[in-house]
Amino acid sequence: MDKVYELLKNEANKRNNNTEISDQKPDPLLVATKYNDEYISLICALFAYGNARLIVKFLESLDYSLLDNDEVTIEQALNKHYYRFQSSQDVIEFFKTMRLLKNSASIEEKFCEGYQKTNYIMDGLTSIISYMYDLNPYRSRGYEFLIGKIPTCKNTSPYKRWNMYLRWMVRHDFLDLGLWNRVSTKDLLVPLDTHTFNVGKELGLITRKSYDFKSVLELTESFKKIDSNDPVKYDFAMYRIGQEKIIK
Repeated sequence: MDKVYELLKNEANKRNNNTEISDQKPDPLLVATKYNDEYISLICALFAYGNARLIVKFLESLDYSLLDNDEVTIEQALNKHYYRFQSSQDVIEFFKTMRLLKNSASIEEKFCEGYQKTNYIMDGLTSIISYMYDLNPYRSRGYEFLIGKIPTCKNTSPYKRWNMYLRWMVRHDFLDLGLWNRVSTKDLLVPLDTHTFNVGKELGLITRKSYDFKSVLELTESFKKIDSNDPVKYDFAMYRIGQEKIIK
């Protein structure tokens, strides 16, 4: 296992630079970095499913100044925008929700209402996701897929996109934005996707066969054996290892 830890340390150090995310190596963080804003970053994170190049193409087609405009302007500007599971109406309503969120509260503030009671990430997600649903009564399959379910003890979802957003907000290096200061890196959970799940199993860091929340906890604990104060620092490196088929 020492060799595995050394591999991850080396890969994390090697990939912590400004060239690791680019037009040649597309990632939703590429768009988020241009704005350095917690609201725009959340939009980028929640649409981050599917092919990375197509994600970036869609994110670059969006006008984020709409968050500062009225609902009629949002409806007119986005009536032809759709993405995979989200219809144009889903995209419109999501932007309305984000507009209301931006006008009412800091995302960090709402997240911390739950998080700071227990220092548990999922309690923070319960707080912010519940608040977002309270802002807008609109519901559809695509809209609810985008925001995600309110966490409960019965949920098995890895919450990959939300945990990725938290990594961006809390960690601060050449990749992550570090816009928040009230959440500790030691409490972050791995944004588990299929690449990190498969590589984690191959390296012996995950023993579970199911891609689920328990696998998130298992991989996070494995990372903590390398760095208990900042376990998620190895997430991006392991994602790239899988994406580039260094380890399948």
